Amino acid sequence: MASFKVALLQLNPSNAGASAEAQTENLEKGIAYCRLAKELDADLALFPEMWNIGYTFDTLPSAGTKERGGLPENWKENAIDRESDFFTHFCGEARELNMAIALSYLEKWPGLPRNTVSLIDRFGNSIMTYAKVHTCDFDVEKYLSPGDDFYVVDLDTRCGKIKIGAMICYDREFPESARILMLKGAEIILIPNACPIEINRKSQLRSRAFENMTGIAMTNYAGGKYDCNGHSLAFDGIAYGETSPNHFEARDSLIVEAGEAEGIFIAEFDVDKIRSSRKQEVWGNAYRKPKTYSMLVSETVEPPFKRDDARR
Repeated sequence: MASFKVALLQLNPSNAGASAEAQTENLEKGIAYCRLAKELDADLALFPEMWNIGYTFDTLPSAGTKERGGLPENWKENAIDRESDFFTHFCGEARELNMAIALSYLEKWPGLPRNTVSLIDRFGNSIMTYAKVHTCDFDVEKYLSPGDDFYVVDLDTRCGKIKIGAMICYDREFPESARILMLKGAEIILIPNACPIEINRKSQLRSRAFENMTGIAMTNYAGGKYDCNGHSLAFDGIAYGETSPNHFEARDSLIVEAGEAEGIFIAEFDVDKIRSSRKQEVWGNAYRKPKTYSMLVSETVEPPFKRDDARR
């Protein structure tokens, strides 16, 4: 199998906020960068979180504050579905470029909208739609409907079929998110993101890749927007490399880390090596003891972790 190349589209969105104008500008910019990604021989282009509105909540109050002009009903007008022009344009672009696109957007949904990523294959078909399970209920994402499951699909690529899963931003701060994706067979996990990336969050992602023996690709917004600072990342999850025949040493699983500026950053995954490592190393699901983990699915929350705004 040839390498699988993921283009991390570390961009800044329109300055027009959550509006029709912004969506048009983000559509045009997104398509332009998908074309540039194809020129870099990418197999998949990954957008940052909620790209259609640029993760803008400018008509909503922050949690714990008074209303600041606007209601969730006004903001919901900017949500889209898979029949919208915004979405179908990217389906057409994926088909024309023969390149998969992981498109993130504010999704129309009964009641409150969802924070969603859809995986569009290189033939222009939407083959997976995932809504953020761990919404930030302590902030404006209390106005979102959380997703209720994690998904893994077979993505048809020029490299053959690869099992792809997805999570979104705050999801990656819970080890269960990557764990369930690994258990469902994910070989590579895609993560649209919108928050500052610093040493602790970098360590989290490295750990998720290591403990699940899974490739991880995360795209963040570039610096200067919503406290985001770029530093899009990818890890291959391979902890040890062969330095001489039958001799393996610890290695850095980092594939690429961006700076703060806008740009396209290519994460090149050697899928054969990931699969080979998973067959012989001791992490992932090799030696787990599920019978001892019953508390992991308990709904009980004890101090100091009780939060009145948490949704279960």
